[in-house]
Amino acid sequence: MMGDPAQELKNTLFERASEALQHWPAPAQQPQLLKYRENAVFRVVLADGRPAALRLHRAGYHDEAALQSELAWMTALRQGGLAVPATIPAEDGHPLVTLPATHRFAAQHADIVSWIDGVPLGQTGMPLAQPPEKQAELFFRIGQAMATMHDLADGWQRPSGFHRPAWDIEGLVGEQPLWGRFWDCPGLSPRESEALAKLRIRLRQALDSHAPCLDYGLIHADLVRENVFMTNGGVAFIDFDDCGHGYRLFDLATALLKNRREPAYPAIEQALVAGYRSRRGLSEEALAALPLFLLLRSLTYIGWLAQRPETPDDAERLSRYLKESFQLAETVQIDP
Repeated sequence: MMGDPAQELKNTLFERASEALQHWPAPAQQPQLLKYRENAVFRVVLADGRPAALRLHRAGYHDEAALQSELAWMTALRQGGLAVPATIPAEDGHPLVTLPATHRFAAQHADIVSWIDGVPLGQTGMPLAQPPEKQAELFFRIGQAMATMHDLADGWQRPSGFHRPAWDIEGLVGEQPLWGRFWDCPGLSPRESEALAKLRIRLRQALDSHAPCLDYGLIHADLVRENVFMTNGGVAFIDFDDCGHGYRLFDLATALLKNRREPAYPAIEQALVAGYRSRRGLSEEALAALPLFLLLRSLTYIGWLAQRPETPDDAERLSRYLKESFQLAETVQIDP
């Protein structure tokens, strides 16, 4: 009788997590697997009793310089007063450790960051649980925190060797976008692939025309519901794994995209923009490009599937992402 492949995978991940934990002051324990996507993320307990998050980074996704840069920016944001996880150095004083290749794993990096007390804003695919007036209040705070993050990024002197990917024109609609060639995604019909290829050309032209008025700098790039935590003191941002250089509207679009079906969406969008503007400038000319960035963000999910055809329910996801993208294309007057 064959064993459960999912359980076998979990067991190997637990073994790898236990191997990583040997580099930090932590008692023997069974780490709690929280997420397995780009990274395997575990809840662990340190020797002093504090909970923390252990991340086993996906081999080949980011190199050591990029991971060190992510942690450096998180540290700078936290020192600037933004609620984000703190890096927890290993026993050798370094925030990042290298785990050697084994017969089960390629060589990969691991780190531990502090636990954020709070609950996620919501879960993708599920209605927001908060009443509409509370949703508006939360998105106003998210907008404020996002603006603070961008302000801190602009005022930060990056260390030598800082390197992160770029969510720029090439990273979004170039020949090799950061999250994959969305027009070449397995499962597309020839007609769909052709439509997306034509759409990409028009999007590049549209982005070129808007670029002169757009704010560009370091961004989180993945402020989805699960990465925004509600805390006693307000909101906190987690999971900077995709942070990099990019258009600031990309952060706003990411925070809004999966909330478009909420009954209170107009108030949510208005609150996010108002919160952002309460701390940082955002011109009407730049804001006019928000529908474009909602579409660009939607297409990244198709690209993500293009690089991960083994994703569960990929056909259903692809159908949903396609429908969303073509609907959004109509809002920016780009005929797919």
